[in-house]
Amino acid sequence: MKLKKQLMNKEEIERALKRIAYEIAERNKGVENLCIIGIRRRGDILAERIAKILREIEGRDIPVGALDITLYRDDLSLLNIAPVVRKTYIPCDITGKKVVIVDDVIYTGRTVRAAIDALMDYGRPQCIQLAVLVDRGHRELPIHPDYVGKVIPTSKDENIAVFLEEVDGTEAVGIVE
Repeated sequence: MKLKKQLMNKEEIERALKRIAYEIAERNKGVENLCIIGIRRRGDILAERIAKILREIEGRDIPVGALDITLYRDDLSLLNIAPVVRKTYIPCDITGKKVVIVDDVIYTGRTVRAAIDALMDYGRPQCIQLAVLVDRGHRELPIHPDYVGKVIPTSKDENIAVFLEEVDGTEAVGIVE
């Protein structure tokens, strides 16, 4: 993927994640009974970063996990390639917990729907909240994030990509070709 137009740089990503972390702490009156689960491939990295910021703010560790939603996708039968299933790691019993799902970009809402379905196989949370770095619009399902780093209106033919140091060797959000 080639970056056509940069929309966020490293500092803007960090600032957005700090704001999200503060909003999570404020809305939940701290981090008691909280668990953060990132959707694999970049949501899990963002979840770790948010948990680290919350640890600095609140002085407590927060359980952080990673969720692979591959087998819960509603377009699985439409894919021409064999899906790659990655490891799911849920660090605690989520029954009765406040679970924050973290993803990099929300678009149609279908990934989040799959994540909610997958989470329900692990327990019955008290509530599920959603944090995303980028909201690009064009929802197909009635799903709305609770915490948003940046709203970036796009056309349906544009593609937004999040590049993270841990995966891509660079930090940026942008429109890609």
